[in-house]
Amino acid sequence: MPVEPVHGPGTRPGPWTTRRFTGSGTARESNTRYGQLIADGTTDLSVAFDLPTRMGHDSDAPVASGEVGRTGVAIDSVDDMRVLFAGIPLDSVSTSMTVDAPASLLLLLYQLVAEEQGFGADVLRGAIRNDVLQEYVARGTYIFPPKPALRLAADVFTYCGAEIPHWSTLSVSGHLMAEAGASPAQEIAFTLADGIEYVRAAVAAGLDVDEFAPRLSFVLMARTTAQEEAAGFRTARRIWARVMREEFGARNPESLAPRFRTQAEDGQHGAGRGGPSRGRGGTRPPHTGSFEQALTRSAHEAARPATRGLRALAYDTDVPAAAGRSSGLCPVGRTADDIEAATVELMRRVEDFGGAVAAIEHGYQTGEMEDNPCRVPRERGSAGAGGFRIDEGELHEPPREPLRVSSSAETRQAERLAKLRAWRDQERVDRHLAGVRRAAAGDDNVLYPMKEALSAGATVGEVCDALREIWGTYTPGGPF
Repeated sequence: MPVEPVHGPGTRPGPWTTRRFTGSGTARESNTRYGQLIADGTTDLSVAFDLPTRMGHDSDAPVASGEVGRTGVAIDSVDDMRVLFAGIPLDSVSTSMTVDAPASLLLLLYQLVAEEQGFGADVLRGAIRNDVLQEYVARGTYIFPPKPALRLAADVFTYCGAEIPHWSTLSVSGHLMAEAGASPAQEIAFTLADGIEYVRAAVAAGLDVDEFAPRLSFVLMARTTAQEEAAGFRTARRIWARVMREEFGARNPESLAPRFRTQAEDGQHGAGRGGPSRGRGGTRPPHTGSFEQALTRSAHEAARPATRGLRALAYDTDVPAAAGRSSGLCPVGRTADDIEAATVELMRRVEDFGGAVAAIEHGYQTGEMEDNPCRVPRERGSAGAGGFRIDEGELHEPPREPLRVSSSAETRQAERLAKLRAWRDQERVDRHLAGVRRAAAGDDNVLYPMKEALSAGATVGEVCDALREIWGTYTPGGPF
């Protein structure tokens, strides 16, 4: 079976962008870190949010106690977003926000700050992950039941199509399923099934498939051998192109050739181990974690080696251009055929439930992953996994403590929220929150009243609470 082309004939892709995933504590602390990155020449920022923000809770909520600012920056209101990007012209950076269930709110806060800076939404560039479906399978940071959550994601698609045209509204994150225990075939199958569900939602909302699909991106895990990884990436592209043609009638070549990125399994060593295989598989750009990312959000010293490794691959090798040249490698093609058979069977079972959302409601994906005995054992070592050892004399830097977030961040955020609620026009806030509830109960796009509420001083937690009143919250169930 022919492999779908990654790029057009004769094209040679340029180097990938290099983003450093960062954010911790308060907005002011994270703003200082972004200033360092920009001073180092970065024009692509990647924002990490703390757990309460990602769960739609304010920092002073009882459930947020002990978690404020720990795994990312705490953002409760437009005031926090204003501080986060103080001194950073939003027309000159591309910002990626790693957030799913409340992605719409963080995007609207970003837009409000850009408007305060004097920039229209048409000049904003960046991305939100907005992959709510994987939360039910892998991460667990969901808020609403799957159907209203998918409706909210679709409202983001249509809102950005009309208001923020250069913003990427979805990154389907299969690597999180891999981290939760999915086999390579399960990772690809469930990722593509989610992608199909999102495209169906976008088309049902009135979007043209050839306008929406090219802005999708996917993230897969790099964790096995170079040939298997390349074959897996090619399998995913091949299946996706077929579905887009046969089910959705897509004609735009960019709809048929989705953008894939990769996440390294073993931190910064993955840049050297996984980079060439990702190039053969046609994925770009790779993500490589810092050496302390498993413990905490990365400090500047920990992130620097990973960033430099990616830059070396991008500018000092031909890895970014390898995809087009290696698309016809026979061993990769044969392995891809084997992976495709298993992937298609899993996707067929998802369709038997009625699609990804119905399968989630029945607990199918989670059950399959829990029954998977495979944890992708390594048959050969790697430099990053203990294959080589470094003598103590070779270490030129003294041991360092990982980045720690002070518990005072929670106190400072609570004080900021108290001041916000004291000066804002509460009647105006209540009026706009009522508008959010009306839109959620009907068919109107909820982002427009949400933006008005946030502009009036409503918090992330208050807007999510308004939606919870109408949509409810999710409780896992199903026979598995």
